[in-house]
Amino acid sequence: MRRAPGSRARRDHDADAARAVRLSPRDRLALGLRGLTARPARAALSALGIAVGVATLVVVTGIPASGQRALMAELSALGTGTLVAQGTSVDGEPVPLVEGARGMAGRIGPVTAAGAVGNTGATVRRSDVVDPSSGVGISVLAVDGDLLGPVHGQVASGRFLTAATERFPTAVLGHQAAAWLGVTQVDPAGPGVQVRVGPHWFTVVGVLSPTPLAPAIEQAVLVGWPAARDVLGFDGHPTVVYVTAREDAVEDVRDVLPATLNPQLPGTVQVSRPSDALAAKRSTARTFDGLLVGLAGVALLVGGIGVANTMVVSVLERRGEIGLRRALGATRGHVRAQFLTEAVLLSAVGGAGGTVLGVLVTVGYAASRGWPVALDPAVVAGGAAGAVVVGALAGLYPAVRAAHVPPTRALAG
Repeated sequence: MRRAPGSRARRDHDADAARAVRLSPRDRLALGLRGLTARPARAALSALGIAVGVATLVVVTGIPASGQRALMAELSALGTGTLVAQGTSVDGEPVPLVEGARGMAGRIGPVTAAGAVGNTGATVRRSDVVDPSSGVGISVLAVDGDLLGPVHGQVASGRFLTAATERFPTAVLGHQAAAWLGVTQVDPAGPGVQVRVGPHWFTVVGVLSPTPLAPAIEQAVLVGWPAARDVLGFDGHPTVVYVTAREDAVEDVRDVLPATLNPQLPGTVQVSRPSDALAAKRSTARTFDGLLVGLAGVALLVGGIGVANTMVVSVLERRGEIGLRRALGATRGHVRAQFLTEAVLLSAVGGAGGTVLGVLVTVGYAASRGWPVALDPAVVAGGAAGAVVVGALAGLYPAVRAAHVPPTRALAG
């Protein structure tokens, strides 16, 4: 099939012009900026539309992510990674674990914290003149290692046992035990409140807040491991070991914990199953991840449609300009580069402004709700970069369309 001589001549003219005049990157940038600044109101409104799209991307991912992090923290406080191991006989009676059980548990790879308590068998009274039975229901537990971490415990008043105080007759009261003994506050500057533990006086240095993950701790008087051995004659065998493990390895830690704490008789070690909150947390994380991906895709799509619409309208409005430039010697490549550069610049300006706006809105909303701010740097950077990429793709068709407008028709229009 033979082509029209005019078409061949026109192609040859464009090829000669392209070889004669080449636009440098600086020239393309200047040409794109001139196209935007020539119509500042339209460019500002177009950039605002893109900014709103990018801000929506950051906000619809940042705010749910911040809420997700707050929810995950609340679920973690329910003991999603906490396991409780204790020795149990065939009759179901508690059996002391081997010495050093807490250290054995702490050497398991995924375990992040481990603490142990041992029942000293001592009795406790508010003073030596009250009925010895007044302390019934309050156990005296020796503490080994990090106990507050695994049970998510906090000190309500005073301080917890430290390496400096655990060797001396000092005690920390559980929340319920403190109420029973009538000691609810500890004044660090005061003379110190004392309780009678067995035949000895122990100074109360702290009172714990409620520990729903470990009810036994709430009803106990906690003393240092060395002081329990030296003062109360404790035999050094823990009765319960509390561990916190990485949530992705809780089941694996639960499987190896009995054999770790008692290699000879692992069947005598009973380990609590993971909290139901862990399953809820994993399900919530999967749901949120799918939601965030969907919202991000919708926001990018809306921004791309806005850029495409803006550039198509720009081509229609500027057909006279396009025809004049072609008549003066501009090639199709020059026209295509001009409109594509305008689309990229428009998207870059709108993307940068939208990113800043989205970050400010997300931070402000999270702060108003008391949530931790969760802004993924990849999402923040990807919002601006994605706007440029989407803008370039959206501006590609209008640029090609503008380049293929015949000069005579453009001038006539």
